[in-house]
Amino acid sequence: MPQITIRKAESIDASALQALYREFVSNPAISVFPERVAEVAQDQNTALFLGEIDGLVIGTILVSLCLDVMFQNQPFAVVENLVVNSACRGMGVGTALLCEVERFCQKANCSKIMLLSSVERIESHRFFEKVGFAGSVKKGFIKYRRQFIV
Repeated sequence: MPQITIRKAESIDASALQALYREFVSNPAISVFPERVAEVAQDQNTALFLGEIDGLVIGTILVSLCLDVMFQNQPFAVVENLVVNSACRGMGVGTALLCEVERFCQKANCSKIMLLSSVERIESHRFFEKVGFAGSVKKGFIKYRRQFIV
């Protein structure tokens, strides 16, 4: 098994991130700005992690802390855009990225980590359950910007 390195993304990683996102979702509007990656890197409540093998970016994950008042000062976390290059799946990259997210959330004293996954991504659902996420505890809902009532 090759050595997987996890690190925070930097502005120079924008094109690698864009390539991963475009593999994940077929949408021509996907555009990753280096300035935005740099802005995220400065945000203490957000982390954009990369998985690398031999210096090649092959996976990513975004985690954001949401301030909450229900459990004293504990935030909760939302995970978004876990992507692993299709040629590198099954090598432990996704697990390593989620472990880094858990370390980040543990340090922040999070009450929970939440994520959404498209209903048709059955293999992803199996993976999430394998690493400890419960898919039968709550039901997620989503409303896209084009559906906002303005």
